[in-house]
Amino acid sequence: MKKFIALTATLSLLISCGSSDRGELVGVRGKNWRPEQPYGMTLVPGGAYIMGKSDDDLANVQDAPTKTVTVRSFYMDETEITNSEYRQFVEWVKDSIIRTRLAILADEMGMKPGGEGGIGEYAFLDQVAEGEEQSPYDKYMYENYYSIGMDPNDPYVGRKLNHDVDLIDDPQEYPDEYYVEVMDSMYLPASESYNGLRTVDVSKLKFRYSWMDIDAAAKDKSKNTRSKRSKYMKHEQVEVYPDTTVWIKDFSYSYNEPMHNDYFWHDAYGEYPVVGVTWGQAKAFCAWRTLYKNAYQKSKGRQYVNSFRLPTEAEWEYAARGGLQSATYPWGGPYAKNDRGCFLANFKPNRGDYAADGALYTVEAKSFDPNEFNLYNMSGNVAEWTDSSYDAASYEYVSTMNPNAPDPSNKRKVTRGGSWKDVAYFLQVSTRDWEYADSSRSYIGFRTVQDYMGTQNTGNQ
Repeated sequence: MKKFIALTATLSLLISCGSSDRGELVGVRGKNWRPEQPYGMTLVPGGAYIMGKSDDDLANVQDAPTKTVTVRSFYMDETEITNSEYRQFVEWVKDSIIRTRLAILADEMGMKPGGEGGIGEYAFLDQVAEGEEQSPYDKYMYENYYSIGMDPNDPYVGRKLNHDVDLIDDPQEYPDEYYVEVMDSMYLPASESYNGLRTVDVSKLKFRYSWMDIDAAAKDKSKNTRSKRSKYMKHEQVEVYPDTTVWIKDFSYSYNEPMHNDYFWHDAYGEYPVVGVTWGQAKAFCAWRTLYKNAYQKSKGRQYVNSFRLPTEAEWEYAARGGLQSATYPWGGPYAKNDRGCFLANFKPNRGDYAADGALYTVEAKSFDPNEFNLYNMSGNVAEWTDSSYDAASYEYVSTMNPNAPDPSNKRKVTRGGSWKDVAYFLQVSTRDWEYADSSRSYIGFRTVQDYMGTQNTGNQ
């Protein structure tokens, strides 16, 4: 009997050697994870609501019949994306392009990373070691998507930019003539400069990224779909600098030159919503924000976050209502003033009178009172891009669960919320509007969302 017990103990020890699961089904060990609210965002608890116009359609557009739908929980930016936040994107792109050009030039000259002085300090870091695993997503994190990384035959694929060395901005401190050559290539020629200002050639500030058309892949009925994943990979290259001329082009026979000159870059407007951004540029910003956050996550050994994106039309309307059933505006309504006669949003209250609400153009993104989801300016200030394509009949056929109409062939994209130059009708949470995806306006901005993972909290409206 004692021998049997000893044998059993020995077998147990051998079986459990190198494992702490004691032979039990415990699942694959993962990293610690807990829901974390993204910075600057608020949780919009999912639920059901009546989407569409509960009131009379004064404009008689008849494109928003009432429909009960359900959306899942998501995080949403408390404010529209500001000039300061979008400038962070632009500066990151500029920084990375300069580093790429310096690294390529150093590589062509046979320089190695870590050289003392000159552009040698900016040379590419070593390639991934032979046999070392690197997932496509890791490459996305570390490779630069401007001059390298998109073409698998590019000789610089697998090389890493050296971010340990700061760039030098002062021309008086440029380390050598090669650095001067690269920096000069980023600016407009002297013949196109005026008032002694060196101006960056913004047409060179391009961001490249890839995305997977999951919807097309899921609907593909051909065989061996999994082996043709590249068929559904889309590659985008987007000029990221906003079109500041919209302040001139949107208003003929009007003096708005100061807004064209100063609105995007001057710190006085840092907390105001960015405008002059196309739908494609807003999508590129979402891709960059995901990349930027996950690069940090990887540096800390943490799990990647899921993607930032534009809200669907249904998500936007649900969030704008703030839990109020069939409300006209985010604050309820039916009026755009409170009981003290103060306007509740930034819009054009009277014919020709843009400033009756206290602002001629936009206001700071965190102005007026937020709705019950703590979201600011869901009506007024700037209209906002959504991910959805516009079809006047889409409410008739979209699903009642997370409804959306993402039609890549439809270049008309839904905008919501109305703006500083719109009348109150466009501020209504149920009013639909649209703009072409490649158009930019002085009255259209955007905010981003991120899917909530885990138990879906609900807040039925």
